[in-house]
Order: sequence, then C-alpha cells, then structure tokens
Amino acid sequence: MRYILSFFLSFFITTLTFSQDKTFKIGFLLDKNSVEINELLKELSDEISAVVGEDAVLEFPEVSKLVNNFDSSTALNNYNVLVKNNTDIIIAFGVVNNAVISKIGTYQKPTIVFGALSEELLTDESLVSNITNYTSIVTSQSYIEDIKLLQKLASPKTIGVVVEKAFIDNLPIASTFNDISKDLNIEIKLIPFDSLSDITSNLDNIDAVYLAGGFYLSDSEMQELANVLIEKRLPSFTSNPVKDVINGILATSHDQSELNQFFRRIALTVESILNGNALSTLSTKLESKSTLTVNYNTAEKIGLPLKYSLIASTSFVGNPKEIVADKTYTLVSVMQEAITENLELQTIDKDISLTKKDLELAKSDYLPNITAGVTGTYVDPQLAEVSNGQSPEITTSGNITLQQTIFSEAANANISIQKSLRDAQQENYNSEALNTVFNTATAYFTALILKANLSIQNQNLELTKYNLKIATENYEAGQAGKSDVLRFKSEMAQNTQQMVEAINKLEQGYYVLNQLLNNPIDTKIDVEEAELKKGVFSNYNYEQLGQFLDDPTLRFPFIKFLVQEAINNAPELKALDYNVKATERSERLYGAGRFLPTFALQGQYNYEFSRSGTGSSFPSGFPVIPDGYYTVGLNVSLPIFNQNRQNINKQIATLQKEQLEISRDNITLNIEKNINDAVLQLINQISNIQLSKVFEDTAKEALDLTQTSYANGAVNIVQLLDAQNNYLQAQLASANATYNYLQSSMQLERSLGLFFLLQDESERTAFIQRFLKFTQNND
Repeated sequence: MRYILSFFLSFFITTLTFSQDKTFKIGFLLDKNSVEINELLKELSDEISAVVGEDAVLEFPEVSKLVNNFDSSTALNNYNVLVKNNTDIIIAFGVVNNAVISKIGTYQKPTIVFGALSEELLTDESLVSNITNYTSIVTSQSYIEDIKLLQKLASPKTIGVVVEKAFIDNLPIASTFNDISKDLNIEIKLIPFDSLSDITSNLDNIDAVYLAGGFYLSDSEMQELANVLIEKRLPSFTSNPVKDVINGILATSHDQSELNQFFRRIALTVESILNGNALSTLSTKLESKSTLTVNYNTAEKIGLPLKYSLIASTSFVGNPKEIVADKTYTLVSVMQEAITENLELQTIDKDISLTKKDLELAKSDYLPNITAGVTGTYVDPQLAEVSNGQSPEITTSGNITLQQTIFSEAANANISIQKSLRDAQQENYNSEALNTVFNTATAYFTALILKANLSIQNQNLELTKYNLKIATENYEAGQAGKSDVLRFKSEMAQNTQQMVEAINKLEQGYYVLNQLLNNPIDTKIDVEEAELKKGVFSNYNYEQLGQFLDDPTLRFPFIKFLVQEAINNAPELKALDYNVKATERSERLYGAGRFLPTFALQGQYNYEFSRSGTGSSFPSGFPVIPDGYYTVGLNVSLPIFNQNRQNINKQIATLQKEQLEISRDNITLNIEKNINDAVLQLINQISNIQLSKVFEDTAKEALDLTQTSYANGAVNIVQLLDAQNNYLQAQLASANATYNYLQSSMQLERSLGLFFLLQDESERTAFIQRFLKFTQNND
C-alpha cells in the first residue's frame, strides 16, 4: 500500500511539475552520428513539436545529444549525464543503447528507448513494460521474410549477411542466421564490419548480399557500396528503409511510411508524457506493413530480370528510361547507320550492281568475239584415194575466228536503255534510302514514346497504390466503404497489366530498331532523348515556325516553295524520267532505227597441222594447198520485214511511255498533297506542345485537390479515379508532344526528299537561299 501511495505521490509531483513549467528539454542518446542521422533527428524533432503543439515549449539542446560509438560503458555514462543535467525526457536509439539502458531497472526521468528489431530477435526484454518512467518502442521486421523475398528476386545459393560488429556483440545474430540458414536450406556467410572496407573486401564466394545492418552508413558510403555490388553483379537486399534503395541497393521491404509511423509514435509518446500519462501503460510494439521496393536501374545494371508476378506488389524507384545497353544511339547516328547497315538497302544496292553488269553486257556487243577450234578428221580410205589430196585419210587442223560488230542500232539502243535503267535503279535506291531513314527515325521516336509510356505507367501504378492506401485508411476509419478498397485493387490489377504491356512494347520497339539496323534482335540498345532546342535540334525554332505557318499569307508561298523543292528532289520522279528516256529510245529503235543496217566484220585463219594415210599427197600436176590461209568478210544486214514485230514493239514502247507519264503526274500530285498534309500536321503538333503542358499541369493540380478531398471524405471514388485517369492521359500527351512534332518534321523532310540532320551547314544554307530567291521571284 505504501508503494502505491508513493507511486501516485511521485506521479502527482511529476505531473504538477510539468504543468507548472511549460518548457521541456529533450535529449537524444545515439549509437553513432552522421549527417544523415542528424537529418532524421531533425525530422523527429519537428514531428514531436508538431504533435505537442502549443501545449509546451520544447527544446532539443545540442549538448544533450550524446553518441556512444557502439561502446557499452560510454552508453551508460551518456545516460547518466542526461539523468544528472537539466534534460526532462530522454530518447535513446540503437542496439547498444537498448542493451545497456534496458538493464538499468529504475529510471529517474522519462526514458523512451526505440529501435528496429527482427522478429527473430524479439524477446520479452525487448518488449518490457510496467516500469515507471520507461518504455521501449520496437518496430518489428523479419530477417527470414526479407531473405525469402531476396530468394524470389534472385534465387541465390549463398547469401552474405552484412551486419555491424557491435550488433554481433550485443545480439544473438550468429545463432539467429544459423537457424534461418537451416530453415530456408540456404548457405549464409556473416560479414561483420566496422568500416565500409570490411564489407567490400569480403564479397567473394557469395551470390547475393543482405544488409541486416548498415543503417549508420552515410549516403555516400551506401552509394559506394551499391556501386561495388553492381560491379560484381550481386543482387542486394536491405533491412533499412527505402533510402538505401534510392542510393543503389536493389531492394527493401521497408518504405518511408514505416519511418514516419515510427516518428509519429515517439511524438505521441512524448505528448502522453507531457499530459501526465504513465509510460508503463503505453504499448511497446509497433506493427508495420512490408512493401517490396525495387531499384529499377540497379536490376537493369546487374542483369536481373524482374518477375511479372512481383510487379503488382512492388514499388519502383529509379528511372525506367535509363537502360544498360550495349549500344546507345542518337537520332543522327541511327539514321546514318541505317543507310550503311540496313539489309533492304543492301538488297537494292545489289540491284544497282546488276544493272551495271547489264550495261557492261550491252557494251560488250561492240567487243570482238574471237574463237579457236581444233579438228581431227578420219576419212574412208577409198574416198581419200580418189580425192586427189583434198581429203586425206587422216588430218589435224585448227582455226581462229574473229567477229566484230562495227555498227548496230539495236546494240546502241540497248546501251542507252541500260544506262537509263541503271540510273533509274540508282534513284530507286535513293528513294528506298529515304524510306529507310524515315522508318528508322519513326522507330527511334516510337522507342522514345514507349520509354516515356513505361515511366508514366510506372508512376500511375504507384499512384494507384497510394490511392489504395488512402481508401484503406478511410475504410478503417469508417469514412468509406469496402467497395472503394476493392475498386482500387481492381484498378491496381489493370495498371499492373498496363505496366507489363509497356515493358514488352518497349522491348518490341527495340526489336524493330535492331532489325532496321541489322543488329542481332536481342542486342541491348538504348536511344538518347530528343529535345527541342538541345543537341542536334538546337536550330529547330518551333515557336518561330509556328508563327510562320500560322499566317496564311506566309504559309501558302512557303508551301509552294516546299512543293517545288520536293518535285525537284523526288527520286521517284527522277526514276520515272529515266524510265521514260529508256522507252523513248525503244521508240526510236523500232521507228526510224529499224531502217539502219548492221555492219559486222568477220575474219578466219585456218591451219593444217598434219595429214597422213591414203590420199595424203597431191598427184603431180595439182597445185599444193598451203598449210595456213585466211579469209576476211564484211557482213551487212537490213531487216525488211520481221513478222510485224517492229511495229508492235514500237506501239508497246509508246504505251509504256504514256503509262510512265501518267504515273509521273500521279506522283507529283501525291507529293503536293503530302507536303500540304505534313505542314498542317506540323501546325497541329506545335499547338499540341504548348497545350499539352497546360493540360498536364492542370490535371496534376486537379488530382492533388481531389486526393485531398477524397482523404477527407469530400468526394467519392469515381471522382478520384476520373482525376487519376485524366492525369494519366495528360502525362502521355505531354510526354509524346515533342516526339510527335519531331516525327511530323521527319515526315515533311521525307516528302521533301532530304533530311536536314544529314546535311552539312552549306547545304542547309543553300536551302534557305533558294527559299529567299523563290519569295523574291514570286512577290
């Protein structure tokens, strides 16, 4: 009874003291300090001040912020310092502080001990309660659940567990992970450390890394460690909050909301103390919901494919647009490489080579034709006997024959026709080269659009998860029905599917580029951003162009000039002109040309090598034929009537010419239409660039307002979903606006028959000069 009376007397005096004095000093006890820890203490101090409000004046003196650097005796000494000085409330954090302070037993000042422990390490001592002026706040996590998630991500056989040496000295770390190793049938190697080098020098013979410690590593140290792990292609998982993942660690199951929840509980505990509540009655264990967070870029860098089954329950940090690639292309480099490497172009280039050979074949009609022959003859002896030496029984002889065309209208026409066909084929190649460059540029911009879409779909999925969290909180608070939670879960499933499709569409976009560039289809490539007024587009003044095209008095002369340029440049028209030239030559051949004779020279030299047998000698009185002799002749031929083929062939040539001229008119009309369409499309896209940004900003502001209103119960779920979808469409429109404008520019340049990005400065200047001259001549 005396104990109860003394307790209430002590409590009453404490409460009376607090109520009389409105200024309270709060001290912090830490295991270690750093810039990052100071930032967290600042957040905690601000949270405590915000919760307490004007009920009291709080001070957080620097002299009452003491660090033990993992030394137990220093930790006890620091606690005694705060007990003896003017500190009113003691807040202690860290494994060493927890181990030391929890064993003191009696506490003269309100003492809050807090920290994060794995479920596997929690004991009754960790959750001690019913002690005057003492409470411990512990947020639970699970080493075994973390390692299970790491197994799902990377399937390692041997995991290196990184933990501070001080943890091993004060907690049963070794036995805990030994039990986990047996339960999960996986090999675990402990990596105790005092410094970063202790970790980086002990990463051999492991498949993955689990950071059971590392909370006190600075951001720069964590980034350095992450870079080493990435270089060694080791998957990593941290038991610390999401900040480690932002710094480059692969994954964690602990997000920022856990830390916020932790700080809020400490702040409420301080408020409870100031309100006179006994610490011994306050709850000790803080439950937290785990959410897997993965660094998208780290996964890319270590070559770890993310399982689609995890996407719905996973948050992502990093930029999905950043890709680890074997090749990275700019728009200019991709256009240039397409010209040299594209297989379709290489096929057409072979057609040019074939037409050159056809031309060489046509010209060869004027080359001499020389043949040589050797003959061995055996004649019936009876015939040989009466041949007077003209046909001996056995003879061997040889001859050389020369045939040379001197003049042939058909050969001349064939040479002219083949030249025209060769030039036409070259223009066909030029046309296909323009198409290939345009298709490659289109594939390039498509890849950029798909990259932007992936990033936006990822943001939208995260937004849906956040809205689901709001809906869940409203449901638990009784402000909304369960249908809202179910609706957002359904929405999250749809967004997850859209995310998966966005990933695969981007891969397909890269496949198209690889095909156009003659790369192996699975080559890892990336495309650099294409931004107006930057890089190769620094001279693309779309605002001035928009003003120029917006004025009809300027637009129409400009379009006329572009049409004229396009007609002059069009390889399709040039190819048709060469084909017309070939048909005209055919007309002349089958017209007046058919009355021109063909002249050819022919010569032959014969030599008898031997004669023997019956009749091999000439009878006396007969002249002896020389062993070698020659003949020379001139052949002139003139077709008089060739089954009416000449007239029919001329008529065919005339019809072909008329057909080509009609095609030329049609192509010219198409060029004029394409130029006009491209200019109007450019006007649309210039306007779209400006308006889509306004649309995005407005949609974002509307979404923020709607989210706040929904959290307060002022609007329903339909309005929130509408705002979210509206923002999604606005993001997509804004992200794609620039790409669509540049794509429209490429379409206009294709219709012009040139690409400014592939021209040098002198060619671009010449284009401007032609335009100025055109405007002067058409005033």
